[in-house]
Amino acid sequence: MPHDVIDHLAEIPAGSRLDEIRRARPDAREHAQQSFLALLEPAEPGELALEHRYAVAAYVALLHDAADGAPGTPGRASAFYLELLADAAEAALVDGVRDAAIAGRASGPYGDYREPRLRGEAVAGPVAAIERGVLGERLAVALEHAHLLVLHPRDARPEALRALTAAGWGADAIVSLSQLVAFLAFQLRLVHGLRVLAATPDPAITDPATPASAAALEEARA
Repeated sequence: MPHDVIDHLAEIPAGSRLDEIRRARPDAREHAQQSFLALLEPAEPGELALEHRYAVAAYVALLHDAADGAPGTPGRASAFYLELLADAAEAALVDGVRDAAIAGRASGPYGDYREPRLRGEAVAGPVAAIERGVLGERLAVALEHAHLLVLHPRDARPEALRALTAAGWGADAIVSLSQLVAFLAFQLRLVHGLRVLAATPDPAITDPATPASAAALEEARA
């Protein structure tokens, strides 16, 4: 397991300018790594088994690949989480997660606004309906919930949890699942921002007139 997963996913060499940027916020860097360990490598996984945690992570990373315009070869994060899943699960389950993510890819975000004045801006989008055969009911429902949180965040209302409870997920597992998806969204955005910085010449990074670089730098320092 990499010492720092974000550095690994963003391919940040020790001593590089991006390493220096991250070292300037040691508490944030350590918190991100400890969050990864708590959510994806817990000593006591409980009801949400490691295999299912890796499956959700691979699925979410593959969905983000599509949002970033990379529908073909899995990105580095997707490949990383697929490898973790492959070490913990049968090949058929790995293929099932990959197939479910490919079928569920979309740009998003979609959903209905709750505020009456914004309802005219609601955007309809695809809702995941994952095949149960290989993945089973519980994991399929968990992935459908992850799809909702990633691509339909405005539709993540209390009634959306009923499918999870109906599939047998307990309250603690549902909380862990939602925390995992939220962490992955943060991690993947941060990795994307760091990669933008890595491809940006130094003058552009320090130039406040370069909005894209300024935004990426702010994200990397979050």
